[in-house]
Amino acid sequence: MTEVVKKVAREDKIKISEEVIATIAGIAASEVDGVASLSGGIADGIASMLGRKNLGKGVKVEMGEKEVIIDLSIVVEYGSKIHIVAKDIQSRVREVVEDMTGLTVVEVNVNVLGVNIDKDFKKTDGKEKIEEITLA
Repeated sequence: MTEVVKKVAREDKIKISEEVIATIAGIAASEVDGVASLSGGIADGIASMLGRKNLGKGVKVEMGEKEVIIDLSIVVEYGSKIHIVAKDIQSRVREVVEDMTGLTVVEVNVNVLGVNIDKDFKKTDGKEKIEEITLA
């Protein structure tokens, strides 16, 4: 008895869109302490005016076959150590994106566009907070 074996070449593929990667990275970055917000460009501003929530706001993604480069634009909270916040973002975003997608994150670039000053600080012109810092 002769047995016929057919070899079928399977080339299954999974394609993850840049928008999905941007959303994952945006959520991961926003979870880091010291991040006031992610800051997008004009397209994100128009989307928010139209009532659309863009979870990938302030995130730019460049994809290759199995690797990805992520650029984030953020605003930090006043008093945060910017270099530590940026390193935490890089670590968190790399970990979450690689875990969820299986892609290799080659670079996570963080652009700090501003500092958020809370309302209480603005009302007192910062004098009250400065006094608290020097007295403590």
